[in-house]
Amino acid sequence: MKTQNKIPSWEITSETVYMNRRKFLREAGLVTAGGVAAMALPGQLMAGDGELKTVPGPFSTDEAPNSWEDITTYNNFYEFGTGKDDPHKNARDFVTRPWSVRISGECDKPGDYDFEDIIAPHTLEDRVYRHRCVEAWSMVVPWVGFPLGDLLKRFGPNSDAKFVRFKTLKDPEQMPGQRRPVLQWPYVEGLTIAEAMHPLTLMVVGVYGKTLPNQNGAPLRLITPWKYGFKGIKSIVEIEFTNRQPGTSWEIANPREYGFYANVNPEVDHPRWSQARERRIGAGIFDEKQPTLMFNGYAEEVAELYAGLDLRKNY
Repeated sequence: MKTQNKIPSWEITSETVYMNRRKFLREAGLVTAGGVAAMALPGQLMAGDGELKTVPGPFSTDEAPNSWEDITTYNNFYEFGTGKDDPHKNARDFVTRPWSVRISGECDKPGDYDFEDIIAPHTLEDRVYRHRCVEAWSMVVPWVGFPLGDLLKRFGPNSDAKFVRFKTLKDPEQMPGQRRPVLQWPYVEGLTIAEAMHPLTLMVVGVYGKTLPNQNGAPLRLITPWKYGFKGIKSIVEIEFTNRQPGTSWEIANPREYGFYANVNPEVDHPRWSQARERRIGAGIFDEKQPTLMFNGYAEEVAELYAGLDLRKNY
């Protein structure tokens, strides 16, 4: 299902969209020797303006990606509202610069790091990942980012770092969804250190070769493609190395339905619906659902992480 021969984002993008964009930039004198200068373009959605210089990344699926419109207008981001179209409407004025990330806990180099310092040493990769939501729908998304493990190693986690805890910005003035107690704010997620260091796990800064739109988690979000989408914490402001399994937002809100691991497992139903089949966003209402794959199709890469673990109990 996956291939090491990754198709770059500029080849995945709709030809019409890509050529129109390049023509606009060329005529405006904004194509540079190093790529394309970042700027605000009329009609673009929030931060997804600047094109990113990337290299092909490994582990991509060979499935056709969803459209830019699908990816940027059908979102789960409760900080901006619980409706699927709320984030792209309510995140337009979300300010993502300046931005910093606090590194803390069981590591040698804690501190507050500017966003630019976070991403500067890393080569950005194009990776097309399947994205599975617990509500039994899925997308294929051409993310741009770098391996989370490469970032975490810079801070020198010590032998007591068994888990990594992530926290989203809490700012009810900018994030209207946080004005309601839908969840316990700020949003918190976590991974085992082994999951966090796995080469599939991606720290994302863009999509479709462009900087990440606000509604998709700008400026920095997590993607673990073998897990359900709610593990993909957005707008990250804190990363903590800890020796204890962190409580996570959905696990705290409803532990019967949402566990810490959140691995895609078609053999374990959600208490209110089956997870055995899924519908691709953009498919017609009469199109047949497709079978859900174990670990979202990444079993070959990640199954060894859970050797000996009962995945029915540790969901």
